[in-house]
Amino acid sequence: MSDKAGTGSGLGTSGRGGRSGRSASPRRPGRLKRLVTFFRQVIAELRKVIWPTRNELLTYTSVVLVFVLFMVVVVSIYDFLFSQGVLKVFGN
Repeated sequence: MSDKAGTGSGLGTSGRGGRSGRSASPRRPGRLKRLVTFFRQVIAELRKVIWPTRNELLTYTSVVLVFVLFMVVVVSIYDFLFSQGVLKVFGN
């Protein structure tokens, strides 16, 4: 019979805790220290970002708006055509 830990010894030991011969693992830093470290790393990563210039930003924004407008027109045309087709097939 084997135990749930999968050791195959049937003794029910999982190898965690107790006297397994290993030294205690080092303690993790406190929550506040981890939070401060996280925010420092976030700030460091944001400093690496290459921010767009004003002209680039306006160009990117206009390209996105034109594309969205184009897609609205395409979807509207398809919607109109499909609705007319359904009305022709099934009637008013």
